[in-house]
Amino acid sequence: MKYRKLGKTGMEAGIIGLGTEHLDGKDYEVVKETIDAAMEYGVNMMDVFMPGSDIRRKIGRAIEGNREKFLIQGHIGSTDINHQYDISRDLPTCKKYFENLLTDLGTDYIDFGMLFFIDSEQHFDEVFHSDIVRYAEELKRAGVIRGIGASSHNPVIAKKVVETGVVDLLMFSVNPAFDMIPAEVDALNYLSNAFDKSMMLEIDAKRLELYRTCDKLDIPITVMKTLGGGKLLSKEHTPFAEPLTVHQCIHYALTRPSVASVMVGCQSRKQIEGAVTYLSATSDDLDYTEAIRGMNSDFKGSCVYCNHCQPCPVGIDIAAVTKYLDIATMDASAVNKGVGQHYRELAAYGSDCIQCGSCESKCPFSVPVIENMGRAAAVFGV
Repeated sequence: MKYRKLGKTGMEAGIIGLGTEHLDGKDYEVVKETIDAAMEYGVNMMDVFMPGSDIRRKIGRAIEGNREKFLIQGHIGSTDINHQYDISRDLPTCKKYFENLLTDLGTDYIDFGMLFFIDSEQHFDEVFHSDIVRYAEELKRAGVIRGIGASSHNPVIAKKVVETGVVDLLMFSVNPAFDMIPAEVDALNYLSNAFDKSMMLEIDAKRLELYRTCDKLDIPITVMKTLGGGKLLSKEHTPFAEPLTVHQCIHYALTRPSVASVMVGCQSRKQIEGAVTYLSATSDDLDYTEAIRGMNSDFKGSCVYCNHCQPCPVGIDIAAVTKYLDIATMDASAVNKGVGQHYRELAAYGSDCIQCGSCESKCPFSVPVIENMGRAAAVFGV
């Protein structure tokens, strides 16, 4: 397993995480098999949003004696009213279900208390202008949660959430189809209905701005909806010229700025093993550029951080340098903050570019890499 730092929390997450939604309703043996396999392969990030006690207790039994091996995202506001999944902003109800989560899992702490499903201005106000956010802050001060997170599918609202300075982590829906959907369109419903491919021309600027803002503020992203509900893998339902593979979807998400871990929904040992084969996949297996270029899209000159340009003969991580340059271009003050520090921690800088052109000959989107390396050297001073 490869691990990435979770912002300023001091925690590290495996790049492949476990989404447990598909374990809901399964026999304990299935839950145990899946979680045991996750442990064996070093999968340590786990999201548990389901409010029902049955699945929570099964997960609790499965991790008994191994609680410290997992970083658990537990949600504040996910409720089960009359056996129906629901969202609540009523503080006593939120408290009840979060405290029950601790009991059901057999633990006295949750790693990330997630402010649940903040997708609109109304949701934002109901959480951040209420006692719910104060409850999360109290839990953090008491050590009941180690960090505060939030989940969202709306890039504009998600950006507003991370800019509050309250959250340590964001859970967001990331895949190439969603990224090409305008921010004002409900991405969750998009692939489920008739859609207009002409809308999907390039990566939406507001979504890219969210990723860059998270990187600038050192807020890690854990990813949901990686496979678009399976539709991106389906020849009949994919909006692209051809279906993507699981590995391509995972790789796309992991190449977005600030993404730390991809929550893959698994319900068997075989599915865990299939997900972690990403770690040994070839660059050809991971290459998603042809699929997204197959749209009526024009990415010319725009870096999508795909690393298609690698290897660089002098060891420059071109995608990382370009990513930090893009963030600094968006906000000049970032140069003297975390982004500048991250840039200077790289093994090679823009100034190390020997202008051989190898990268530009391999780039599928005609990115002016040599020019960008020169700009990075000027902006960051090295």
